[in-house]
Amino acid sequence: MTGILSPALEAIRAALHPPDRAPDGPCWNLRELDGLLPAIDPIAAAVLVGLVERPHGLQVLLTRRTDALRHHAGQVSFPGGRIEAGDADAIAAAVRETGEEVGIGAAQLGPLGYLDPIATVTGFRVCPVVAIVAVDYVARPDPREVDEVFEVPLERLMAPANLRFVPIRWRDAIRAVPEFVDDVHPGQRIWGVSASILLNLRQRLEAVP
Repeated sequence: MTGILSPALEAIRAALHPPDRAPDGPCWNLRELDGLLPAIDPIAAAVLVGLVERPHGLQVLLTRRTDALRHHAGQVSFPGGRIEAGDADAIAAAVRETGEEVGIGAAQLGPLGYLDPIATVTGFRVCPVVAIVAVDYVARPDPREVDEVFEVPLERLMAPANLRFVPIRWRDAIRAVPEFVDDVHPGQRIWGVSASILLNLRQRLEAVP
């Protein structure tokens, strides 16, 4: 469903790894997590960074996970999960998970490419897929996984002034975790892995000539 892209979406596509092959290099945030990752082979996962083109600008599709989940319960996140054996690639996994979690099917998603892989302290190697989401989508979240689906202006998330780093303790170590200040949804805390993914997008956009 990509077709002819607006200049804003063309700029984003130019900043991404192409969709025909997921990046296989080291995770973008390994230095930040030095000494904090579990001593296991990471679990391959994919998330969908959905962009909705509204008249007032691009919006980022986010969810708030239910409090009962094993990993990242109650946190703001992108739709996604493990890459399963039946998934052709990370894009297929991200699209499948988006359908399962929030009810947005493949016909309403247009993958543009990949961001850099992200490591998590819970043992995942996350491959973020950036995709266009049809403006007429209707979210039907699975209540077992998602409590809420909402949109945040991309412009706010890309503004350096809206990002801060907060210290947290993890396994007897203090680390600085990125967190966005969101005045549009003050009750939603956009931080951790989701914030790292958005920061990677910002830095890749800044690097485009």
